[in-house]
Amino acid sequence: MIDTHAHIYASEFDNDRDQVVERALAQGISNILLPNIDLDSIEPMLATEAAYPQICRSMMGLHPCYVDGNVEQTLATIHSWFSKHSFIAVGEIGIDLYWDKTYKAEQEHAFVTQLNWAKEMQLPVVIHTRDSIEETLALLEKEQDGSLSGVFHCFGGSVEEAKAINDLGFHLGLGGVSTFKNGGMDKVIPHLDMNYVILETDCPYLAPVPHRGKRNEPAYVSLVAEKVAELREQKLDEIVAITNKNTHSLFNI
Repeated sequence: MIDTHAHIYASEFDNDRDQVVERALAQGISNILLPNIDLDSIEPMLATEAAYPQICRSMMGLHPCYVDGNVEQTLATIHSWFSKHSFIAVGEIGIDLYWDKTYKAEQEHAFVTQLNWAKEMQLPVVIHTRDSIEETLALLEKEQDGSLSGVFHCFGGSVEEAKAINDLGFHLGLGGVSTFKNGGMDKVIPHLDMNYVILETDCPYLAPVPHRGKRNEPAYVSLVAEKVAELREQKLDEIVAITNKNTHSLFNI
């Protein structure tokens, strides 16, 4: 299995990162993909990748929650990293209107700017959306020229939203929300096109049942896979095989 979205470079893992990686390996997790969020996360992310070079692969991008009035300068610094290091994707990027709409215009600008980097560098994008699916899809539709690919990470939407995302050529990242009783995903997952599904944790956030409310970690991606298999009435190894294939293809790893 592959955890396609994990922040194991975060301070929440500073005391036991080695053990977290060991538990992931013991659970059959072969790779852990690391999305960047802001300028401060670059150094710990790259240090984590360097510590586990056979397992961890990093991405580079500016998360919408860290967009502010200084967005141009921040984007310039983020962009400069692509000439210094090899990244598997542009991410984590997107639009988040849940907490604060103050910088909505700047978020949209940052999103479109980074989509254009992805086109230029022929890299997939990892998209974060919160209370912004319509805005995100509208911008993506404008920018999609056939060369963009990527994933809507932490997908928790409807069958209709899933189809709209797939129609634009994008994948869905399923994580802990898929296991929540009140998450509504039990009605959605059986109807998804599995050719567009990949697995993730988004750790340390959104731990799956039975660890809900606690710190999440890559080993728990197996619980997500088990839930998807259960909801789709498929064998676990089938779910693992197809999501691994999708991940390898999307991220070229």
